[in-house]
Amino acid sequence: MNESIVVKKSFDFAVKIVNFYKIFSIEKKEYVLSKQFLRSGTSIGANVREAQNAQSKMDFIHKLSIAQKECDETIYWFQLLKETNFISSDEGDSLINDATELLKIIRSIIVTTKKNIGSN
Repeated sequence: MNESIVVKKSFDFAVKIVNFYKIFSIEKKEYVLSKQFLRSGTSIGANVREAQNAQSKMDFIHKLSIAQKECDETIYWFQLLKETNFISSDEGDSLINDATELLKIIRSIIVTTKKNIGSN
């Protein structure tokens, strides 16, 4: 998994999350929920990067599975922020769409890797 699309997209998403966190915490003065999406949103890319150095196919799947869970959690936090009017629908929808795209890519990689393990 060299500089693949999932590595790039997960890193770019983490940058977006950090920048959004900086603005959100200053403008809204909200620190509890913002720490939640900061942790889960940046963890996605960290786990994708860890998967690059997996010791086995099962370890690779495990690390990507953690990234998948963190991605889904991030979607949850942004849905919550949107529904409670902490962020606008446009902001929420944009971040949710980015996270959903990333989630689909990660899930696809996991499914494909599992299939390849089964065919060996």
